[in-house]
Formats: sequence, C-alpha cells, structure tokens
Amino acid sequence: METLETTTAQIQALSRTKSDATHLNNLLKKSEDSIRLRSASLKPYMDQLDPAIHSLGYLYYLEAFTSTPIPKEQADGIVGLIIRFINSCKAEHIRLVPEKFISVCKRLKEQVLQLETPVQGVAAMLTAVKKLQTNAERLTPLHPEFVLLCVLSKFYKYGLNLLEDDIFEIDQPKDLFLYYYYGHVPFYVVAFGKKIIRSLELQLLIECMFSSIRSMVYIGVKRFEKALELLHNVFTAPMQNLNAIAVEAYKKYILVSLIQHGQLPAALPKYTSSVAQRNLKSYAQIYLDLATTYSNGKKSELETYVESNKESFEHDNNLGLVKQVVSLMPKRNIQRLTQTYLTLSLQDIAKTVQLNSPKEAEMHVLQMIQDGEIYATINQKDGMVRFLEDHEQYKTCEMIEHIDSSIQRVMALSRKLASMDESMSCDPLFLGKVGRERTRFDFDDFDTPKFSI
Repeated sequence: METLETTTAQIQALSRTKSDATHLNNLLKKSEDSIRLRSASLKPYMDQLDPAIHSLGYLYYLEAFTSTPIPKEQADGIVGLIIRFINSCKAEHIRLVPEKFISVCKRLKEQVLQLETPVQGVAAMLTAVKKLQTNAERLTPLHPEFVLLCVLSKFYKYGLNLLEDDIFEIDQPKDLFLYYYYGHVPFYVVAFGKKIIRSLELQLLIECMFSSIRSMVYIGVKRFEKALELLHNVFTAPMQNLNAIAVEAYKKYILVSLIQHGQLPAALPKYTSSVAQRNLKSYAQIYLDLATTYSNGKKSELETYVESNKESFEHDNNLGLVKQVVSLMPKRNIQRLTQTYLTLSLQDIAKTVQLNSPKEAEMHVLQMIQDGEIYATINQKDGMVRFLEDHEQYKTCEMIEHIDSSIQRVMALSRKLASMDESMSCDPLFLGKVGRERTRFDFDDFDTPKFSI
C-alpha cells in the first residue's frame, strides 16, 4: 500500500501532458482504496497540489475527502474548496473520471442546500456543466443539478444560459440517482444503479426529469409556451408504468394551459402511452375540476373552489400557479367577449367580467391592448370599446425575418435528424435488434408497393 506522500509525488510529477494524465489515472485507480481509507488525513496533501495544474490527482483526493458525512459547521469551508476546484480545474483531466467529478459537484449541491444558500452554487455548477460537456448538444447528469439550484434560488434567467441549447445526446452514468424536487425535499427518487433498467427507459426518465425542471425555469420567466412544450413532452413520453414525474408535469400542464390559453386541449394526444391515457386524469382530478370551473367564467365560483382545495394545491407546490390562474380570469373573460361583440361599453364589460368598476375594466383592456392580447380602441367620450381584427399583414421586415429564422431552424433540425437516422442505421446494436424483431413478423404482414417494369 503506497503512502500519501508517494501518491502526492506521483501526482505532482505526472500532470503536465495528456499522456502523463492517462498514466497517472491508471496509477490512482490502483491506489483508490488506499486514498479512501485515509480520507480524513487528505487535507494537508491537497494543500500541496494546485487544482489548476494537478486537477486529476486533486479530484481523486477531493472526492475521497468529501465522501464522508460533513458537519454543518464545516460546510462553508467544503463549499469554498469545491467551488475553487471547479473554477480552476482542467476539463481534459476531469473527463478522465467523470463519475468522480459528478460526485463532487453533487456534494456541492447537497452542502449549499444544507446551508439554505442554493444561490452560492449556481455559477460554479454552470462552470462544471460546461467543463463536463463534450459538446453543447449533450445532456450531462449535472444539468438537472444546475437547473435545480437556479429554481431554488429563483435565478431563472441565469438558468436560460444553458436551457436554450437543443439536446440530442444523453450521458448514462453507471449509478444515477434521480431526484425530482419540490422545494428542498426530493419528491420522487429512483436509484438506477441498484436495479436493471433498459437503456431507452433510462434515457427517457433522465430527459423527462430534465424537461420537467426546465419547465419550472420557463414558468419563472413567464415563457409559458415553452414551458407547455416541455411539460407536454414529459407526460406524453413512452412509458410502461405511470411515474410521479409525469403526474406532476400533467398537473402543471393544466395550470399553465389555463394561464396561457384560457382552456385545456379537448383530449390527450393519441401518441400518449396507454397507461397514461388510462390513469393520468385520475391523479389530477382536482386540477381538471379547476379547469371546468374556470371555463364557466365566474370568478367567485373559481375563488371558492380554490379555497376549498387550497391544502391540496399547497401540497403539490402549485398554489402560486393556481393564484395566477385566478388573477388572469378577467382577461380571459374579456377575450371571450371579443369573439361575440364588435362594440361594448366599459360598464357592460365590468358587469359581465365581474369587475368592481368601469375604470377597472378600462385598465384591464388597456393592458391587454398594450400586451397584444386583443386589438381594440376605447372611446373616452362615451366609454365604448370597439374590438378590431388582428392588424398583422405578415409583410413587414420583422415578420419576414421571423419566418425565415423559423424555416432555417426547421431545416437545421431536418439535417440533424437525417444524420442521427444514418448513424443509427449503421449501429450494430440497432441492426441486431431489428434482425431479431424481423423474425417475429411474416413478410406478407406488410404492404409492399408493386412496380411495373
């Protein structure tokens, strides 16, 4: 068993070049048990290393040093130690042992949550994600940790730095613990390292978890359309058993749909899994009843329903969204009036929408005109509101640029899908799977085109 002095000397000597780092990694793997056994004595040897130069060896020491329970009074020091390492370490070194780097970063998250200062870890976790990523299209196990810290610290806009990138690849660590948080408490936990899960199931669960947490960031910055897209992807994902992530996503989807569109889609999409089709609504019944009450257009009834189910909404951590639904009801009722009337007095609007006065109705209408939610003019003399058609002619320079950017994005996505399809069609595992499946069917089961020569 090598001494820590010998191991530290090896780290100092073998940290300059890429080949040295690879050789050092092999040596450290052999000494890993010895390092872990002496974890309590590592701090003086860590002080002899420069994390910017000896990143690989420092990571081995730091991971072992932080693997034991940390008293709360020492948490501040550990947080500072990890943050300094993340900011200065070499990306090529930490990618040699990504599972250790991930473990250290998750320990950072745990400590800042213990200290109740999640904002302290936000910037460092973003740096960690970018160092672990081999490209911007890759989802790493640290993505959910970063977004979680952004949500808990309410730094939603900071989270958008990472969320705007499209994800096409997913890391699959050997031992992944999937946490779905509401507040500081893990609501749903699955330990993949302790049971066998098929590769596709694992990828879907990771993506669902990340999409769900991403949606909270977009809700926080009031980008409800994007949040709806992400929540929709979660509960319509293929699944053999209904999971808590899908259920909670569906509850939020109902609320965000009411906020953004004032109504729910008539039914779940046909491509939703059969298990979700059968069971999802039963787990979200009070939210569906809320939507039904909302559609009646009577604010007093909606407020009564919310008050009677307040504890359930609080338990789901959705009371804030529910309150937004209630507060936006007058706007939705005014929008409904535009579908029926060409002109209407402010007095009638206030009476129909259950507002306190024509002045309050006028303020709502003006705000909706300013936000582009309706097109109308107000005659101040007689207090009449005239509702207009959408004046957009789709021929301005801004609209043409918007359409062109959308077309370019679709074309880029098409090229990406073609590339992925080509790569998959050459994958030996995929070809082997297809070959096994093909024997289950008879050739005559498929329609074949007939050609005349």
